[in-house]
Amino acid sequence: MLSRIAPVLSLAASAAIGMAATTFTPPPGPLASPAAIAGVLAAVPPPAAGEIVVDFEKADIGAPLPTWEEKGVRFELAGPLKRTPAAKPRVMFFPHLATGHRGILNAMATDQAVPLKMTLPGAGASSVTLVLWGSTGCPAVVEVFDHEGKLLDQKSVAMLPGRKAPDEPVPFLTVALTGRAIAVVTLSGPRNGEYLAVDELRFVPVEK
Repeated sequence: MLSRIAPVLSLAASAAIGMAATTFTPPPGPLASPAAIAGVLAAVPPPAAGEIVVDFEKADIGAPLPTWEEKGVRFELAGPLKRTPAAKPRVMFFPHLATGHRGILNAMATDQAVPLKMTLPGAGASSVTLVLWGSTGCPAVVEVFDHEGKLLDQKSVAMLPGRKAPDEPVPFLTVALTGRAIAVVTLSGPRNGEYLAVDELRFVPVEK
């Protein structure tokens, strides 16, 4: 959960898989003060009553995977790759260096245009909240669809909030969407050379 605070003091520099170009090098990680870390965490609203929270706490950092499933939610890329069509689409977990939180993202360094897709279990959800962080200046687009593929809601930001000083932690952005029965969530926006991570996915299940 976002209340946990576990600063990371060191990190493996990169991970790669064959021709798929899944290499990411984490940005420099300033060791922010405990007060600064507490400040960025406090800016994120707590989960609402009835929300299921997926936080990737048990995931391994830097190991690209075709899919990830947690609490019934399936995470994968939304479609085939465009620049490297022979490669297999993969997702990966990236660390938020100040807090130690794990975030899931598109692992394909040269195919960032392919959205991250999140398929919800059962009858879907009445609301979805994403806690995001990523590259300075990276745009973000979140869309939610029903079981028939109809767009229910959409929100976008021109750029993620960034640090105001080099020794500050990367801030989080919280985006909430609603719909009658949300079945699929997609996240897009980063350009090649950027990254956009989901720190948490929260959703309120639709009662059957």
